[in-house]
Amino acid sequence: MNKKFAILAAVAISLSTLSTLPSASAAGSGYRYWGYFQAAPKATAWTAAMTGPTVNISDGAVEGWAFTFSSDAVPDASSPSVLPDFQTLCGKTRAVAGKKRIGIVIDFGAAYLSPTGEKPLKTVKRCIVIDKKAQGIDVLGKVVRVRADKSGLICGLAGYPRKECGVEIPTPTELASK
Repeated sequence: MNKKFAILAAVAISLSTLSTLPSASAAGSGYRYWGYFQAAPKATAWTAAMTGPTVNISDGAVEGWAFTFSSDAVPDASSPSVLPDFQTLCGKTRAVAGKKRIGIVIDFGAAYLSPTGEKPLKTVKRCIVIDKKAQGIDVLGKVVRVRADKSGLICGLAGYPRKECGVEIPTPTELASK
């Protein structure tokens, strides 16, 4: 549990650090990173997670991850392109005593956000049956390999991106007009 708390604290600190960095919009840039989203049971829309993935998740919830971009000029990180529909993700998966069912969507983002020489992977849409005490990071780790930096910030999922972690980039032209 201490390791999970440390990861939660590190993610929160990392996210707050990103928000306190000098304004990137003046230079026409922002950050490319893995955004974390959640949908409570019966919810039909994503909510940006205000904490890291070391929180308890209720049976029937859907966890979402999206490789995204944000800046002062483009403040809202894109949520996963697939809606958090628990019934679609887990409707055919039986409930198991002592476990919970969690839907998970991992959206590898638009091609224009890809680091040079990389291509986004196909969106992952799954239902996970996991221990009732499992947290978001446990669900994520059951689906893909997770790479995090020393602070706990999620850097890569399933090897994407290969090396970078929450880097500053010029605002993509596809987002500049939004």
